[in-house]
Amino acid sequence: MVRHSSRIELSLGALAANLRFLDILTGSKCEVVLVVKANAYGHGVTEIVPMAEKAGVRRFAAASCHEAQLVSEVCSEKAVIIIMGILYDEDLAWVIENGIEFYVFDIVRLRKAAEVARSIGGIASIHLEVETGGNRTGLDRSDLTEALRILRENPRHLRFAGLCSHLAGAETLAATFRIRKQIEQFEAIRKRVQKGRMRPEKIHLASSAAAITIPEVAYDLVRIGTAAYGIWPSPDVQNLYLTRTTGRNANPLSRVMCWKTDVMHTKKVAKDEFIGYGTSFQAPREMRIAVMPLGYANGYPREMSNRGHVLIRGRKAPVVGSVNMNMFIVDITHIPGVRVGDEVVLIGRQKSNVISLRSFSEFSSALNNEFVSRLPAAIPRQVVR
Repeated sequence: MVRHSSRIELSLGALAANLRFLDILTGSKCEVVLVVKANAYGHGVTEIVPMAEKAGVRRFAAASCHEAQLVSEVCSEKAVIIIMGILYDEDLAWVIENGIEFYVFDIVRLRKAAEVARSIGGIASIHLEVETGGNRTGLDRSDLTEALRILRENPRHLRFAGLCSHLAGAETLAATFRIRKQIEQFEAIRKRVQKGRMRPEKIHLASSAAAITIPEVAYDLVRIGTAAYGIWPSPDVQNLYLTRTTGRNANPLSRVMCWKTDVMHTKKVAKDEFIGYGTSFQAPREMRIAVMPLGYANGYPREMSNRGHVLIRGRKAPVVGSVNMNMFIVDITHIPGVRVGDEVVLIGRQKSNVISLRSFSEFSSALNNEFVSRLPAAIPRQVVR
C-alpha cells in the first residue's frame, strides 16, 4: 500500500483515562455520551468508536444522519446512536428502522416522526430539545404543551427517550450570567415535564465544558466531545478546574492524538537568501533547512508560517517561510544529523519535548476543536496502546 504524507496515532490508554476522569467528575449515576461529530473531532470515527466501546462507552452522538450511518457501521449492536442535528424526511424511515435516536426541536419534525413511524410500524426514539436561551435549535416553550400532547397520543410510535438543551458558551467565564439563566430555564421546563404523564427516560444538558465547570448539571447523560479527546474546551475551563483542585499543576486530560510526518528533503541556504514563496523569510545567516511533505491542504494551517514548530530528533525546529499547499520548511541549523526520512512530530511528544494543540490556536482565531476537526479524513489513523 502506498504511503500518505502524514499519519495520526490514537492512544487507547489516553482515551480510557480521559473517560475515567469524566466518570469520576460527573458521578456514577451519569452516563457519558461520546460526541463523534466532525469525524470524531478529526480523530476518525472508524477508529474512535471501537476504542471508546472498549473503554466502556455505549452511547454516541452525531451531527447528521450521514455521520450516524458511519457510526453504525463500526459500533456494536449494543451501542446507542443519537443524531443531534440535521435529519432529512427521506432518511427518517432508515433512522427509525435502525433504532437510532434523534433530536426533535420543532413541532413539524415531531409530527413527521410520528407519521413515518406509524407508516412503517416502528417506534421513533426522540430527544425533545427545548429552547432555554441559546437561540439556536430548540423547541419554543409555547410549543411544549403541543409536543407533549403528540407524545401522549402516540405511545406506540413515539418514545420519549430524552429531554435536553444546550448551554451557549459554557466554556467562557464571561458568559456565566447567561449560562445560569439557561440552567434556570431548563430546570423550570424539566420540572414542568416531569410533573406530567409523559416523562423522558433521560435528562441531559451538559457538554464537556459544563461537565467540568458545573458538575451539578450532569443529569442522566453528559455529551462529551472535546474533553474525551484530551483537549480542554478553553483556557477558562482549564484554569477554573485547576483552581478548584489541590494539585494546581495536575492535568487530568491526556491528548489522544499524535500527528507525524517525515523529513522529505534537506539543504543548505546561504545568508540573505529568501526561503520559500515570496519574501516573508530571509536567512539571517547560513542555514540548513528541512522540507516537510504537507501543507494547508493536508491540515497544517497557513497561520503557522514563520510561527509554528515541529519536533525532529527531540528538538524544536521553527517553521520558516510560508506554509504552502503541500509543503512547508523548518530551520534545522541547530539540530545535527537530520536526514531524509527522519520522523517529525507535528502534534505530540518526541523525547522530552511536546508540540501541543494549544500552540496552533495561539497564532490564529481557530479553536482547538476547529483545528483538529479540519484534519483530512484521508490521513491514516492507527490505534496504539
